[in-house]
Amino acid sequence: MLPLILFIVLAIVIVVLFEIRERQRAKHPQTTPTDSRPEGCCGEHLVCERETLLQTNAEVVYYDDEELDALAGVAPEDFTPDQEEAVREVFHSLQESDVPGWCRSLQLRNITLPPDIREEALLIVRERRSASAR
Repeated sequence: MLPLILFIVLAIVIVVLFEIRERQRAKHPQTTPTDSRPEGCCGEHLVCERETLLQTNAEVVYYDDEELDALAGVAPEDFTPDQEEAVREVFHSLQESDVPGWCRSLQLRNITLPPDIREEALLIVRERRSASAR
């Protein structure tokens, strides 16, 4: 009898949490309009998965950043200051037009950007998307 009561209580809690989340979404819709995204892109990724990660023939392109391969699978919070500086140096040496491709290359190589660099890269990618949508 106790397991049945626990199951019912858990189900009620899940339903309540789901309702709260849905109400918050309704109050705060995403600020990125869906019509500015490529078809099929959810807008939640640094570089659209539809165009990059789902391609089976995706080839890794290096941007004179082979040394970053040592960071594959390493969480950004575990980077040493020198490793983070190496990522920053490569990022700041790129032309804006290369940033989306570089991000795609990093994703294919399982390299995660530190949060501050990721935000800068995301801003550039968004600006390029909105400029190309015009």
